[in-house]
Amino acid sequence: MTKTLKRVAIVGSARIPFCRAHTGYRDETNLSMMTGALKGLVDKYKLNNTHIDEVMGGVVLNHSRDFNIAREAALNAGLAPSTPGTTVQIACGTSLQAALLVGAKIATGEIESGIACGADSVSDSPIVFGPKFSKRMINLSRAKTLGQKLGVFKGFSFGEVVPNAPSTAEPRTGLSMGQHCELMAREWDIGREEQDEWALGSHHKAAQAYEDGFHDDLIVPHAGIVRDNNVRADSTMEKLASLKPSFDRKSGHGTLTAANSTPLTDGAASVLLASEEWAKERGLPILGYLRTGSVSANDFAHGDGLLMAPTIAVSDMLKREELSFADIDLFEIHEAFAAVLLCTVKAFADKTYNKQVLDRDKPLGKIDLRKVNLTGSSVAYGHPFAATGARILGATVNLLERQKKERALISVCTAGGQGVAAIIERN
Repeated sequence: MTKTLKRVAIVGSARIPFCRAHTGYRDETNLSMMTGALKGLVDKYKLNNTHIDEVMGGVVLNHSRDFNIAREAALNAGLAPSTPGTTVQIACGTSLQAALLVGAKIATGEIESGIACGADSVSDSPIVFGPKFSKRMINLSRAKTLGQKLGVFKGFSFGEVVPNAPSTAEPRTGLSMGQHCELMAREWDIGREEQDEWALGSHHKAAQAYEDGFHDDLIVPHAGIVRDNNVRADSTMEKLASLKPSFDRKSGHGTLTAANSTPLTDGAASVLLASEEWAKERGLPILGYLRTGSVSANDFAHGDGLLMAPTIAVSDMLKREELSFADIDLFEIHEAFAAVLLCTVKAFADKTYNKQVLDRDKPLGKIDLRKVNLTGSSVAYGHPFAATGARILGATVNLLERQKKERALISVCTAGGQGVAAIIERN
């Protein structure tokens, strides 16, 4: 390893279009989609049969068959067989965390090149049976004689084969992410209209980004799909206002709907990182640099907002780097729900929250919303859990380069009361 840290160059990114669950990718798998995103990088940067020092990524809704999906996808995409693959997972922050881990290895000289990636398919969710039937299946695989095999099913009842439905409920609270976000919206006094307005803006900005050709170099077709199928250019406040609450239907106070929340989504994304030397030797572009990152967690089971942990990551990261919001030109805050973004922005400016949670004598301050998610975000594009971080990282560095801005901050909330943040720079 080197004694002097190297700069971590962001060469570029590739992702497949994101699709609402059970639509365009109903017959695709996590592996086929991750392969598609990696193949996009391979083709774009002529990396066929090229050795990459490490491909790192993962999925949230993972099948047992995909026990090292990063390695299999790397091989399927045409990278050299000598390319190692490492599978990681931190819920919605998976591919951004992968980028930070790869970046740290590049910075220390352990590796010279790496790819961060993520994929998720709700359409191909793993179906899990209860422990009793699962144990029978394990015993059946070990049985050698017909008698042993028949004995496995002694006392069997058909109720055992009722599968456990896929769920996003938090194990420690039993509440879904949407239910937790309803509590956050109530705590921070974020109303329905405010959420709908932000969601509408996300769709309109995303649609405009397509019109401007912003995605032309970022998205690669997959399975006959050429663009995200959730972006709604024709959305209106009247349409959004007509929807009923999705997570709190009984109290009369529910504010989160299908329109101001991210839809269940299938997709995959990837980002190529490298040392400056590695990129320049191969004549590859350098769009920007991954400067630093941070990961955090909070006590959501005892009162902290489940999706507020990124505020801690952002605060800690800015302290360490001796930066403030005044030093940030662009903000990319993951829209798991429109309310998450609005609660986060409000918390950064709140004196009590800064003192009690962020350990700051003075608030981080207000964020100019005109600098936030300029090309739309997850409410519009969708949110294939493990792929979102790489989508945001790839889009943000491209936006920095296009607008000739210097510095951007990324914030991604995750299940389990965790958050991942990063800072990227153009020069």
